[in-house]
Amino acid sequence: MKILLTGVTGYIAQRLLPVLLDRGHEVVCCVRDLRRFDPGKFTTPLQGQDPPTPHQRLTVVEVDFLKPETLDRLPQDVDLAYYLIHSMSTRSGDFGAMEEISAENFRRSMEATKVRQVVYLSGISNAEVLSKHLASRRRVETLLTSPHYALTTLRAGIIVGSGSASFEIIRDLVEKLPVMVAPRWLLTRCQPIAIRNVIEFLVGVIAYPQSYNRSFDIGGQEILTYKEMLLQFAGVRGLQRRIWIVPVMTPRISSYWLYFVTSTSYALATNLVNSMKVEVIAQPNTLAQDLGIQLIDYRTAIRLAFDKIEQNEVISSWKDAQTSEIFSEGFARYAEVPVNGCFRDSRKIALQNPEQALDKIWRIGGKTGWYYGTFWWELRGIVDQVFGGVGMRRGRKSDTLLQSGDALDFWRVMIADRNQKRLLLLAEMKLPGEAWLEFRIDEQGVLTQTATFRPKGLNGRLYWYAVSPLHHFIFEGMLRRIAGNV
Repeated sequence: MKILLTGVTGYIAQRLLPVLLDRGHEVVCCVRDLRRFDPGKFTTPLQGQDPPTPHQRLTVVEVDFLKPETLDRLPQDVDLAYYLIHSMSTRSGDFGAMEEISAENFRRSMEATKVRQVVYLSGISNAEVLSKHLASRRRVETLLTSPHYALTTLRAGIIVGSGSASFEIIRDLVEKLPVMVAPRWLLTRCQPIAIRNVIEFLVGVIAYPQSYNRSFDIGGQEILTYKEMLLQFAGVRGLQRRIWIVPVMTPRISSYWLYFVTSTSYALATNLVNSMKVEVIAQPNTLAQDLGIQLIDYRTAIRLAFDKIEQNEVISSWKDAQTSEIFSEGFARYAEVPVNGCFRDSRKIALQNPEQALDKIWRIGGKTGWYYGTFWWELRGIVDQVFGGVGMRRGRKSDTLLQSGDALDFWRVMIADRNQKRLLLLAEMKLPGEAWLEFRIDEQGVLTQTATFRPKGLNGRLYWYAVSPLHHFIFEGMLRRIAGNV
């Protein structure tokens, strides 16, 4: 079957794609920018071939459903399409309006193809009063409905899996706070579901007639309050935690509470707080039994997630989603480091062991840190967070692997090419300008480390001159530590 997969750089689609390929489907991936997605991650295992080739049943098209002029690139002969696009974590614009435009453009495009079924992953929305996020998901369901194809809607609540937003937020709260003074919405009930079960449902409804033009709530075995989820998470991790609920904590204060303690952005924290005040409980149905799906309980879902983390096998993370407003003009624009009108700090050092240095570069950030001036890196992260930036909380998805589009502390990976021995990072902290940090090892074994800053106005220039003294010893120290000369 030929399948169109949207939202392919997002958390769910990256988990779904390898399963579809393993089941023999031909998959066409839609990405807003070709440089955001590396099809080489998905290979065709041919015996005796090294290295493996990109998967023969995988193709990629550059399509932005917010831009109608790009939609003519979509194939006409698809059998099924997944709509996995959402904009809740966007930091610019009205995410509800963006979701409506995207859904309408998608529907019109699909009506011009041979597609027979569209599968949409929505959110459970059974309460009388819905948050803006859940109301938008319901609105998208209506917009996707068409007489030209069968729509299957799966409505999920909290998704538990390594790298999921819910999992990482709960993990941050539990591991960082022995005692929590929490808002009243922690008593709201929900029905969490394991990511494995979500993928099973998404695959199970393929060409399943009983799911055509119907919607199904999908949830796990248990109905829990958010407080119970936190305490059970702590129990699995062997941690003692105390939670006190206070009756008065405004949504704004709650949002700041999540923002400063966890790795979420303030925009996402605000939307999550509004959604967490609404009960998310699945209406009973027999879809799991009909598809032969064994629902996983919450504690088991947590253990499975940590198995992946400990094995360094986290396939996708919500932090990798393209949420920064700087990408509104295209990811590729920032993959080319500018020259004119920029300040540069470039340093070189001869390496005795280039491969060892390359390994260090590929492990930079996250738990490993930045090799030198740890206090100053952490202080810069705190300052960034105070001014509404991402700070240093995001860490990295894998301790050893880097891919284009990955979040890396307060950087975004633009280019990660081990063959070319080049790593290019783009700053996502709050700055009066734009900044890049590049590591490159040439054929002679010389490491060049270059920081580039393109200022915006006088404030940008003053900022560069103010931090230049710190750059001298932080960047020099980092370079020597990577080279192994310290």
